[in-house]
Amino acid sequence: MRKRAFSVAYLCHKAGAKGTATTAAFTTLSFLSPINSTPIQSAFHSAALTIGIESSNHHQAKPNNIVHYGSRRLRSDIDGISNLDEALGFYKQMVRMKPLPSVVHFNRLLGRIVKMKQYLVVLSISRDMAELGCIPLDDYTLSIVINCYCFLGRVDFGFSIFGGFFKRGILPNTATFTTLLKGLFREHKIHEAQGLFKKIIYEKLCIPNEITYGTVIDGLSKAGNTSMAIQVLRFMEKGGRCRPHTAAYNTIIDGLCKDKMMDQALSLLHEMIEKGIAPDVITYNCLVQGLCNLSKWKDVENLFTEMKAYNIVPDVVTFNILIDALCKEEQLADAEQVLTAMIQQNQNPTTVTCNALMDGYCLQGQMGEVRRIFYKMAASGLSPDVQSHNILINGYMKKMKVEPAMNLFQEIRHKGLRPNVVTYTTVLQGLFSVRRYLTAIEAFDEMRVAGLKPNFHTYTVLLDGLCKNSHAEEALQFLHKKEVDGVDCQITMYNIVLDGLCKCGKLDSARHLFYSLSSKGLDPNVTTYNTMINSLFSEGLLQEAKVFIKKMVAHQI
Repeated sequence: MRKRAFSVAYLCHKAGAKGTATTAAFTTLSFLSPINSTPIQSAFHSAALTIGIESSNHHQAKPNNIVHYGSRRLRSDIDGISNLDEALGFYKQMVRMKPLPSVVHFNRLLGRIVKMKQYLVVLSISRDMAELGCIPLDDYTLSIVINCYCFLGRVDFGFSIFGGFFKRGILPNTATFTTLLKGLFREHKIHEAQGLFKKIIYEKLCIPNEITYGTVIDGLSKAGNTSMAIQVLRFMEKGGRCRPHTAAYNTIIDGLCKDKMMDQALSLLHEMIEKGIAPDVITYNCLVQGLCNLSKWKDVENLFTEMKAYNIVPDVVTFNILIDALCKEEQLADAEQVLTAMIQQNQNPTTVTCNALMDGYCLQGQMGEVRRIFYKMAASGLSPDVQSHNILINGYMKKMKVEPAMNLFQEIRHKGLRPNVVTYTTVLQGLFSVRRYLTAIEAFDEMRVAGLKPNFHTYTVLLDGLCKNSHAEEALQFLHKKEVDGVDCQITMYNIVLDGLCKCGKLDSARHLFYSLSSKGLDPNVTTYNTMINSLFSEGLLQEAKVFIKKMVAHQI
């Protein structure tokens, strides 16, 4: 695919700017040539066929198809569109109007379709508009197209469209650059996003607004780079054009809390207050969550006192955070008190609230209470979700009540819900624990047929279950198959199989597996060595066991 790099000097020339040209190459932004033979293009054409658009017929519309519309009525009708069929029908009607509506109305229609998350359809329509040739696409149209490519995970195609601005003599605006930044962060291209942002600032490609800064701060914080996010916040303060706002502080505070940097997070809260930037309930929710995760209950209490002083009312999220944290620490009496306070403050419990309580009682093995909350949810007008079912299934399995658990597992689909990876992993663990090996394998196969990708925990449960049900060799074969499939088989998985082979007397297979670890780029850990040493001792192979002990010491394990 041919690439074209535009220098800033070229950008400024095309935009008609004077005195701002620079010889620095626009290296961060490579504008790709139009799409050629890609999966997106194939889907793009499929969308066009679904829509049933044929550009060549637009100009052959018969007089009885011509509709005259006032601008206000047209805008009102577009805003009233509620589904894709209506939108597509209205587009066909618009292209037959004489005169054609302005691009503003077409953009408005595209915006409606974007809200429906029908991104490929937007791309197909925008291409059709371009082929018509009589609808002058503007910067807003192109920004919509770029946004759709970003949502589809193809920010590279977004940059390709970006090149179209200059072909049309259009100067990209702040919204366009912000959209590209969002796309880069969404695809975890943090370095590229930082590079683009620096060019925006230092080469004055546009004037960043609150949304631009918010996008960068959010992207950096979610990537764990809170120190850089704070630098952007400081730059906002010095810039003068766009002052930091509550949302920007909230994003950084949330990142600091997730990184367990509570002192810095609380310091930022006090900085907000000193600078006259009012914290809101979201600010305090982030802090409450962070402190609860560290079990700093006294600090949580101080935050609630502070919220009251600033007339910030705790919302459902605040109470849910507190109830969940208390339940995880098995402080169920306190959690129930918080629930009572929640109801007294006219904050209705949600499914999240009930799930937290169910999980807490499940940890204590109080299945009667778990069932009570589960069935009370439906009576209260709340619909138990997949997580609600997972919690109850897990509780039954821990009590070895497999039949009620499996009945509930079957009920999930009947209720219009879809079991997830956690559901299947819980079921697998329960079935293996009662030695229902064949049923467990059927459940695992069913999971893959359903298109669900097993996670690390699923694989460890499966391998452990196979080994404990006297199928260690099958577990070894499965592990080898996952290697071929490119699955990241971590040392924990090998330890499980190694232990299974040793316990069923397959010492030769265990030795072979142990010595093959280095070729797989894996280092044995203390569990690996202990498994081999204990097995060798139990077989009376003392000299060989001593050799493993020496290896363990030599590797400082």
